[in-house]
Order: sequence, then C-alpha cells, then structure tokens
Amino acid sequence: MKTTSIRAAVTDDVERILNIYNQGIEDRIATLEVDQKDIAYMNNWFQQHQNRYAVIVAEYEDVVIGWASLNPFSQRCAYDGVADLSIYIDRAFRGKGIGSILLQRLEEIAKEKDFYKIVLFTFPFNQNGQGLYHKLGYRDVGVFEKQGVLDGRYVDVKIMEKLINIKKPKAFLQC
Repeated sequence: MKTTSIRAAVTDDVERILNIYNQGIEDRIATLEVDQKDIAYMNNWFQQHQNRYAVIVAEYEDVVIGWASLNPFSQRCAYDGVADLSIYIDRAFRGKGIGSILLQRLEEIAKEKDFYKIVLFTFPFNQNGQGLYHKLGYRDVGVFEKQGVLDGRYVDVKIMEKLINIKKPKAFLQC
C-alpha cells in the first residue's frame, strides 16, 4: 500500500491499538488471550512500552491499521539483548503487506536499541504469519506442545527467531 506510513505510536493511538488487539483476540489466530481488553489495560501496557520497548503503528489515510511492538523476553539480565515481538493488523488490511513493512521497521529499531535477537511465538496453524516471518529470515526453533488452552482445547505454540545484530557482546551480558 503506497500511502501507508510507519511511525512511533503515541498516546492518541492507544484506543486504535486496543481495537486491533481485541480483533486478534476475537479471531483466535495470534494470541492465547481470550478476554477482550479495556482501555485501562492498554494504557498500562503502552506505558510499559516506552523507550527501549518500542511500539510502532502503520497508518493509512490517517487511520492506524496495524501495530507492532518489542517486548521484554525475560527479566533476567542475561537476556537483555533479546526482544519478543508482537504484531497485529486490522482485519480489513491483513494480507496487504502491512505486516512486512511493520516488521522491517521494528527490526531497524531493535538494532538501534542494541537488541541482537528477536523471538516470537505463533500458532502452528497461523500460516500467514509464519509466511511473513520466514520471508524476512526468521527460522523455526521448535514447538511447545499443548502450551495453552484456547476455547477449551490445548494449543501448541511455535517458537521462531532471528539474529539481527550480532557483534561483540556489550556490558549488558556481564550479569
């Protein structure tokens, strides 16, 4: 989509981010969450994603149509260079390349913020998501069998990763 822009998310975007996230919860293709979130939840989440743990949005005709974030992988300092990622696209814009441009920009930001690796968790049946990740160089690591419960049934979760910024380890690895 030639008129789509990517930018850092701002507080005014939180309601739209919430709407798109709740679509992901309803559609059961991207998260084990089952309960819709409210604005208080998303405002708190957004505040926790400032500075190093960035949130970006894709905007089309002044409307946020997707978002992506870098999330903490672990609280242990040995993993400080590893980020987990989230990416959600409005239903009406899925399959149009929005995920690809969000993910490419998120990787650039991750490098700028000294992450050397991005990991993600996806459902094995989410072929569209995995197609995107494979296209951009993510590799399959493995599958957590029966990792969660969704709609009364066990669900496996696939782990994927990409090394993005390998260089001499920084002091953050000296825990």
